[in-house]
Amino acid sequence: METVSICDANPVRLRTIGNRFNVARRLTDVRDVAHADDIDAVHLVTGIPEHAAQTVEVLNSGKHCACTVPMATSVADLLAIIEAQRRSGRIYMMMETTLYTRQFLYAKELKENGDFGRIQFLRGAHYQDMECWPPYWAGLPPMWYATHAVAPLLAIAEARAMSVRCLGSGEMREELRGHYGNPYPIETALFQLELPGVCAEVTRSLFHCARPYMESFTIYGENACYEWQMEDEDPTLFRMSPVIKGRTRSEIIERPRPPDRAGLLPPSIGRYTRSFVYGENEQHLSFEQGGGHHGSHPHLVHEFIRSIIEDSKPAIDVVTAANMTAAGICAHESAMAGGCEISIPSFAPNTAAIEQRASRVPAL
Repeated sequence: METVSICDANPVRLRTIGNRFNVARRLTDVRDVAHADDIDAVHLVTGIPEHAAQTVEVLNSGKHCACTVPMATSVADLLAIIEAQRRSGRIYMMMETTLYTRQFLYAKELKENGDFGRIQFLRGAHYQDMECWPPYWAGLPPMWYATHAVAPLLAIAEARAMSVRCLGSGEMREELRGHYGNPYPIETALFQLELPGVCAEVTRSLFHCARPYMESFTIYGENACYEWQMEDEDPTLFRMSPVIKGRTRSEIIERPRPPDRAGLLPPSIGRYTRSFVYGENEQHLSFEQGGGHHGSHPHLVHEFIRSIIEDSKPAIDVVTAANMTAAGICAHESAMAGGCEISIPSFAPNTAAIEQRASRVPAL
């Protein structure tokens, strides 16, 4: 018999969500979830500081684990999660929304069709104001939570980031500095990628920047450039004719609307890629955008569950997630060292038992 359980330390929220979605089993301690014999898989949607320890506990208990971003906030914790996944043989997946948005899936299709030609440069940015969010956000180093800007670039390049130079910018007010010792509200990094001759630039802000919420990425290719710069606008696609000696290149500018990808999912969950809200008092930007972050949430859940059922490697597996997360961790280290170059560790492939499983998204 297949059942779903929910866990929340807040009893009011637990009761409200349980009643709304008719979930009978309700727990208040994540440790009870990790050690319940009749639970096979856990999706952690918890505070950033708890991700690493809770993920290791879930994997060590013999359960499959999905976790929201970031995977962890230190290289040591990334290695601990990788070791726990290898030891348990269970599935780990980081639920990186940007790799399943309509905008990214459309860009990935352009890449696979050869529209860009050679990739020359990549750029990503994520601006968000975290005032009055839960206390653990206060003063968080911006690059610790950079995967929404980093992941699309590494996935399109099909390469990890090898090294980084990063600078902090701006002035953080004093009461925000104490928790993490971070003086910077904004950080900008330049990554050298494993793709020969290509680098990527990423900017991340969390405080003191009067910019509405935005996740964006740009792909600069020799034949086409794809820019998604505004949350509520369609991307811009620039195309130029091939280089012919003695001729200037003609330009075409388009504003394509990335198609909905509900057809990639079972009909029972495909409808959740579209815009909806739970109620007029429970609106949230990610769902107003459609299905949670531009249609991505049902794709993520489907990929995680399918990887368990089919015993196959998920698209954003433990090594892929570690490479994406380590880029931001090392970027903040560079910023705190005045912008010096920091090498980003390369995480070894999974154990043979996992590596032999076929990945459905080899580009990631």
